[in-house]
Amino acid sequence: MSAALDDAIDRRSAAPMYDQLRRLIIDGIARDGLQPGDPLPGEHRLCEQYGISRTVVRQALAQLEHEGIVERVKGKGTFVARPRTSESLVHTLIGLYDDVARRGGHVHSDVRRHEVVSADEEVADALAVPVGSPVVLLERLRLVDGEPWSLSTTWMPEEVGRVTLGADLGDISLYGLLEQHGIRATHGVRSAEATVATHDQALLLGVSAGSALLRLRSVSRGADDRPIEFFIALHRGDRSRFEFSLGEEHSQARLVSLPPGA
Repeated sequence: MSAALDDAIDRRSAAPMYDQLRRLIIDGIARDGLQPGDPLPGEHRLCEQYGISRTVVRQALAQLEHEGIVERVKGKGTFVARPRTSESLVHTLIGLYDDVARRGGHVHSDVRRHEVVSADEEVADALAVPVGSPVVLLERLRLVDGEPWSLSTTWMPEEVGRVTLGADLGDISLYGLLEQHGIRATHGVRSAEATVATHDQALLLGVSAGSALLRLRSVSRGADDRPIEFFIALHRGDRSRFEFSLGEEHSQARLVSLPPGA
């Protein structure tokens, strides 16, 4: 990241030095056309370049990391961050495909399973069908701009899911495909909780076993209140964040406390 002549800390300014440095780094990323994964100057170099203490540098980098602009890798350095999924899909019926598309990204799905199976108790309860009923299972490894992002398993009642059988779901939205057949989710319940990656999940998602994951569980219903899909999705914790729309009197999301042993 090169330095322009006007890149300097103004010690007479009322703005904290760490915030000035934060803005200079952001400007430098834009000016030099840096891309996600590109390295940034280390703490020592920033201290020398701007004549500031390491404490100031660390405050600026911590704020930038919190904002998702940079990511720091222990033993390697500081890099321009890869974008995170906004997780507005936690509290809306939007899917990952549309959430990423809104931000100019691309989702590709590696379809691992897509078949008719018998509903176990959990799936039957979620879809309001008898245990053992035929349901369509869709398991996908989702990649955002080529990087493993989430592992999702979706179950649909047979009359809903059969319209997806034979379809190429690699680069299209499942919700979009269902809407083409007049099937549209209008409401539902979606929850999120923290979990950790098993060995097999870690291999698929490109993380270490035991890494933090965000587990989404969702049941979507149509206008007639009948369930149309049930899914469980595991999102990489280093690529996810929560976004909630808040109002003066209420919010569109709530934190649910789990009972002991749940």
